[in-house]
Amino acid sequence: MYVSNLSFHTAETEIRTLFEQFGTVSSAKVITDRETGRSRGFGFVEMPSETEAAEAMKNLHNKEIEGRALSVTVARDKAPRSDNKRW
Repeated sequence: MYVSNLSFHTAETEIRTLFEQFGTVSSAKVITDRETGRSRGFGFVEMPSETEAAEAMKNLHNKEIEGRALSVTVARDKAPRSDNKRW
């Protein structure tokens, strides 16, 4: 699942704990900036059970955490980069 609108202070352990209320979490990752190490405000959560994942999405989408309404959706594959570079 793709989790966005995270507070820049939300840690991976907090995301894991939040989703574990609905079942087993196989991984939880907050994406950070390569240069600064700061959160980029989004992350990914994997749950092996589709039923548990659907329940987590239903209950956590728009839930306010640290003053921000989370967006929880099905993660999509990253689109391939275009070779047409604009300089």
